[in-house]
Amino acid sequence: MPRGLIRYEHLGCFHFLTFSCFHRFQHLGAAEARDLFEDALERTRRRYKFVVGGYVAMPEHVHLMIGEPAKSTVSGVVHALKLSVAMRRADRPFWQARYYDFAVHNEAKRVEKLRYMHRNPVVRGLVEKPEDWRWSSFRHYATGVEGVVEIESEWTAARREGQLPQHLRYKEKAG
Repeated sequence: MPRGLIRYEHLGCFHFLTFSCFHRFQHLGAAEARDLFEDALERTRRRYKFVVGGYVAMPEHVHLMIGEPAKSTVSGVVHALKLSVAMRRADRPFWQARYYDFAVHNEAKRVEKLRYMHRNPVVRGLVEKPEDWRWSSFRHYATGVEGVVEIESEWTAARREGQLPQHLRYKEKAG
């Protein structure tokens, strides 16, 4: 870790993370590369036992909101995730070395960070509406649909407890 950089771990809250591709190159510019990222995120989530509160994979960077992992640390998870993606694309440097970490201490900040990440593809002009960007957790929050990455949300909690109302069960199947 670079000198003077302090990472706060074991806070019992979500971490809003941002990390970029090497020199902001669009290494995630192709749909296949973003699919690879989603697959790596889900495998890493299962391996290190952490919850994903939200994410968006952009052409040259990623935003994630994760809970603290049961195995390892947030920095260990970021390292493993970056390595997992980079190893499949080892023809050139893939990621910048560092990442940004913001501790999300309350519900207002959680909602703010989710809105920011979900609106990112719209603000960048990649799509007209957040639901049109496939590589994000927005659709899950909007409809409860399960994607490649398991998102921890009210939908997930209700599904886990077997308490989805009938009208939402239909929407989930039709989704």
